[in-house]
Amino acid sequence: MNDIVAPEHAALIVWDVQKMLVDRIFNKDEFLQKIGKLIEAARKADVPVFFTKITPLPERFESKARLAAMKNWGTMSNDKSMFELAVQPNENEVVINKNTASIFVGTNFELMARNAGIEALIFTGIATEIGIESSARDALNRGFYAVVAKDAVSSGDKEAHERSLANMQKLLTIASSEDIAKAWEA
Repeated sequence: MNDIVAPEHAALIVWDVQKMLVDRIFNKDEFLQKIGKLIEAARKADVPVFFTKITPLPERFESKARLAAMKNWGTMSNDKSMFELAVQPNENEVVINKNTASIFVGTNFELMARNAGIEALIFTGIATEIGIESSARDALNRGFYAVVAKDAVSSGDKEAHERSLANMQKLLTIASSEDIAKAWEA
């Protein structure tokens, strides 16, 4: 794993760690501690950190299917503070506003990653079974190494989270945040 997550060609993705989602996860305190330590380890190792942020399209321009899904997820709200990040990026870190459950759809992320020589993407954040799994699978399909920090991802649905990790383990690298951080120290 050390070769896969080597700092010179890896990036840390902090997926949708927004207030509205953090407040709903099953392991909030442990999650925030683990993700915070992993972000700090990335910063110390000079691993680029990308934050993603759910940014809904104006309702008129959003698909009916996504509007229905957002209502089911409870993300339709006029309270804009709910969309704020619960973990703050440094000024040199990129925040990607996105409208889908893949970091690659409708963003310039892939262009930035390839321009920077990034080959491995380490995924953290919320929700394991939605954006994390969609993006990690999409990353693998596009030729990136995809690594999921199993203790730095979460969900409002513990069973779905656990099923998702079990499914992804068949295709991707699943590792603890501690093991990833140790690889960055080497």
